[in-house]
Amino acid sequence: MRRMPAMLALALVVIHPPLQAQEPWTPSRAANPADVATLDGIVRAFYEVVSGPAGQKRDWARDSTLYLPGVRFVIVNAGRDGVPRANVVTHAQFARSFDPSANEGFFENEIHRVTRTFGPMVHVFSTYEWRRTAAGPVGGRGINSLELFHDGRRWWIAAAMWADEDARNPIPAEFLPGGRGGR
Repeated sequence: MRRMPAMLALALVVIHPPLQAQEPWTPSRAANPADVATLDGIVRAFYEVVSGPAGQKRDWARDSTLYLPGVRFVIVNAGRDGVPRANVVTHAQFARSFDPSANEGFFENEIHRVTRTFGPMVHVFSTYEWRRTAAGPVGGRGINSLELFHDGRRWWIAAAMWADEDARNPIPAEFLPGGRGGR
């Protein structure tokens, strides 16, 4: 019977090996306090960084200050067969793939937010619409799903996943302005 706790401990080590140390991470510059002091500030910065007129380079250094180390972006879209697919990319991969879109204008704005909080963790469903020019017609809508963490000093985005709205995947009323799921 005494061997049971030792065997259980060994099994736990095999099943759940200790976390490996990751390489040190530092944003390429210090965060702007206005970007990370409040939940509204970090969500606003999340949208501001990707938005701008044609030809304007995006400020990826500023963007990098918003995220926890090792953040992954998950872009959800349906293939031609209609089956949802997840494309998982790092911050650097996203910046490289998005930057060519600076050749076209892109303005993404939050139009509604549903927030759920537990201690220092927050989940935000942020409904967006995008345009090619700041005052142009809406080109599309979707939802950004953001996982955020407050470390006692500032907010961090731990993960970001998004999907565009389409005919097979309309945005539910609770995630639209006037819906009952708001802030």
